[in-house]
Amino acid sequence: MTLTLTVSDEVRALAPGFTHVVVEADGLVNGPSADGTSALLDDAARRLAERLGGRPPHEDAHMAAWRETYTAFGSKPSRTRNSAEALAKRALSDAGLPRINVLVDVYNAISVAHLIPVGGEDTDHIRGAMRLVRATGDEDFVTVAGGEETVEHPDAGEVVWRDDTGVTCRRWNWRQGPRTRLTEQSASAVFLLESLAPMPVGDVESAGAELAELLAKFSPGARITVHAPE
Repeated sequence: MTLTLTVSDEVRALAPGFTHVVVEADGLVNGPSADGTSALLDDAARRLAERLGGRPPHEDAHMAAWRETYTAFGSKPSRTRNSAEALAKRALSDAGLPRINVLVDVYNAISVAHLIPVGGEDTDHIRGAMRLVRATGDEDFVTVAGGEETVEHPDAGEVVWRDDTGVTCRRWNWRQGPRTRLTEQSASAVFLLESLAPMPVGDVESAGAELAELLAKFSPGARITVHAPE
């Protein structure tokens, strides 16, 4: 793996059923959302509706596990939903899923179709290793509020992804910072597919394989590596 990712012992103790699949890609071609990715998002919403069978997303066993974990580190899951539940709720609403750009549309479609949190980071803007840790509360999280750049700090004990510069995603997979976000100029990326028990590891692997296939479809010639679950 070109980029080093580690999960701290404290996070492992908090969520012993945590598994993640990493997909690394170089030579990507991003751009505005297109008909192909829009259709992909529509199909993901259809697959989600079939999976849920009329239930709200939070009643899915996997989403319930994420809610329990969020509660365990001090977050209110009904206010700060994990990224998959938030997207699923949006997919089933009249508003539907947002169209962002090709790469974000692709990984959002995988997240919704499989009901699993998926994140994408621009590796050209990551500094050092990425670590999943419980925050001290002193880390910087640079975000945008009211159109202005601002610095926040996570709560002590909150689970965050961070690199050498600071926090890249708060409350595990709730809110990504703009520094490492995938933009239309992004050409290299790392995608994280995160799951908790009771989701079978094979389901996470299937989602990662589908993501890799879609990245190859929309970026022919890209170098894509799927790493085994950890």
